Amino acid sequence: MKVTMRQMEIFLEVAQMGHLTKVAEKMGLSQSAVSMSIKELENIIGYKLFDRINKKLVLNEKGRAFAEAIAPLVSKLNDIEEEFKNDENNGELLIGVSTTIADYLIPPIICNYMKNYPQVKVQLKIGNTKSVVDMIEQGTVDIGFVEGHVDSTAVKQEVVGLDELIVVTGDRELASNEEGYYIDKLLDKRWVIREEGSGTREVFLTHLGDMASQLNVFLELGHPESIKNMLIQSGNCLTCLPRISVMRELERGDLFEVKIKKLKFERQFLLIYHKDKYKTTLLNKFIYFTRIQLGQILER
Repeated sequence: MKVTMRQMEIFLEVAQMGHLTKVAEKMGLSQSAVSMSIKELENIIGYKLFDRINKKLVLNEKGRAFAEAIAPLVSKLNDIEEEFKNDENNGELLIGVSTTIADYLIPPIICNYMKNYPQVKVQLKIGNTKSVVDMIEQGTVDIGFVEGHVDSTAVKQEVVGLDELIVVTGDRELASNEEGYYIDKLLDKRWVIREEGSGTREVFLTHLGDMASQLNVFLELGHPESIKNMLIQSGNCLTCLPRISVMRELERGDLFEVKIKKLKFERQFLLIYHKDKYKTTLLNKFIYFTRIQLGQILER
């Protein structure tokens, strides 16, 4: 048996007041419960801690040493308990984030959040959509932000934003057709796409439907930046990426949008969390903050 926090609190009250009855009244306990707590504590310690002098319990030499040792600990533990009860803006959040969101959406949101709540530590764990879902299922993160389809009975999901994927290339001449192309006319071109488990890949192939089997996949890469660099260097490959991830390259003329007729590659950004996850006030405030910031970024 080990000494409990409650036993130490009762001991310190008895040491201060000297009467079991007064301690029992103050702590809302019976006198017998206070007496039993002191006896159990003395049995665990292996020494008597009080002398009874003039009908009052007085600390003996062992009791004084024990009180001096535990008083700072009990005080510190009580302070910590009160801090966590009363301060909703203290703690650590573990957030799983899919690659696109991590690269192009979440950094300014996290920076703004930490400016407003400097006492909160935010740790990001980045991977593709599948790996973030795995983190949620295993309980290694509190919540996740992904852009792909989530197929898990253990995971709840909420839509927090909408995004558009576009077809881009490094081939200026191919992209110069203002009327655009039907997607089936481009399937035999060389395509560079994201890896298995990527939400971007899944949305693109899902929209292609039966035509996905006809896609000439030249290369699969694990990061949008790698894909963009490949397109810029090769000049004649195509890909389908989130518009937010290629805005700079389009503005600089490094990449060009290929207009697609009668087909839009749209998707949802999702907040995901385990169905059994308890959302603290701190976590709920972070989610609310993130929703607002994400909406402002996507509306630009």
